[in-house]
Amino acid sequence: MAVTVIELSVEDREQWAALYRGYAEFYQVPMNEDILNTVWSWIFDAQQPFYALVAKDGAGHCLGLMHCRAMPSPLRGKMVGFLDDLFVSPQARGQGVVDALFKALKSFAADQGWPLVRWITAENNYRARAVYDKIADKTHWQTYQMTIE
Repeated sequence: MAVTVIELSVEDREQWAALYRGYAEFYQVPMNEDILNTVWSWIFDAQQPFYALVAKDGAGHCLGLMHCRAMPSPLRGKMVGFLDDLFVSPQARGQGVVDALFKALKSFAADQGWPLVRWITAENNYRARAVYDKIADKTHWQTYQMTIE
């Protein structure tokens, strides 16, 4: 299958929303229109260093998405990239979509001047981790999250 990865366009709202709902469902996180609208607004706000890439087939159907952003790295004194979200439609998995997305992310990061891109994933996301182990170095840092209410 021929896969093209481009920055998200406003015409892709419905397809993007369907993919993002699938991503939220995978991680068992509630999703609603307010969240979708907020994330959508971040993507198209020139003041937000938040970006979306989508993988499309030859017919223009969105197969997968990536959300990434600039993140300061104080020890480097530079901005680096952070990959927040990655999701590929279950029907498109195993067809090179993830490879195309990561290739595009690498190019996008270089264009942004980011020396690296970091991300986290769930411990039990074995399929994704198998891919990540092939394309990136697993760091020795553990991730913690403190909820503020």
